[in-house]
Amino acid sequence: MDAVVKKPQDYKSDLKPVWCPGCGDYSVLASVTRSLAELDLDPHTVALISGIGCSSRLPAYSTLYGFHAVHGRALPVATGLKLARPDLTVLVAGGDGDGFSIGGNHFVHACRRNVDMTYIVMDNSVYGMTKGQASPTTESTWTGSKLTPEGPGLAPFRPLEMALSAGATFIARAFAGDPLEMTRQICAAIAHPGFSFIHVLSPCVTYRPEQKEWRTLVHAEFTEPETDRKAAFLRLLDDDGFSTGILLKSPSAPFRPTTAASEPISALGRQFAI
Repeated sequence: MDAVVKKPQDYKSDLKPVWCPGCGDYSVLASVTRSLAELDLDPHTVALISGIGCSSRLPAYSTLYGFHAVHGRALPVATGLKLARPDLTVLVAGGDGDGFSIGGNHFVHACRRNVDMTYIVMDNSVYGMTKGQASPTTESTWTGSKLTPEGPGLAPFRPLEMALSAGATFIARAFAGDPLEMTRQICAAIAHPGFSFIHVLSPCVTYRPEQKEWRTLVHAEFTEPETDRKAAFLRLLDDDGFSTGILLKSPSAPFRPTTAASEPISALGRQFAI
């Protein structure tokens, strides 16, 4: 009997996305499901964890195991799941606010822990779900928000540099307007044994209509991934924020617990009873 060939549609739920027309997150959802089909993964072997924000709606639009965590806490939830169920493929979805602001501390420590999971951050440099405020990655001179009419005045967060500094072993940047390249990166990230971070430039054309120009600014710069952190840092010195490709793929071994719990959870809980 011939094996059943999986299709991207097999990983999509019946719910229709409620993102604004033109949102880059549509492309991310399509690339995630296309990647899972290419890797021939059964939906029940994959878990998709998210936080809060437009991008964090992804679990509801999939047929995968899903968990919608509180704001900024997707990575610790995903870490616990992967360590408890190492047989699962664990994906994490979030945005620039969820991942780099309230969740920034968890992002740093997830990079250094190097647990085997893939973190996809959809970055549009704005809080789109709350109607257009500046986010951690917003340019210091952006005047599009009534809360910061003269611009945030702060240096934007640099996700790739932070991930590299904190110890992530797979780092890439994709553009929502190039779903085939994004699919390639997601496939490589899932196959990589360790913490994989993909920074996706995902335009919000509703609150940042000027981001339509990103299509003319992105360029494939990281054509061959580095294996050495120093070499990767040197390449980032010339990064204009629109370089795409896989920057780093390090052979570092992922973190796994050395011992398993020898007592049932109920017995462990009794130790903390008051």
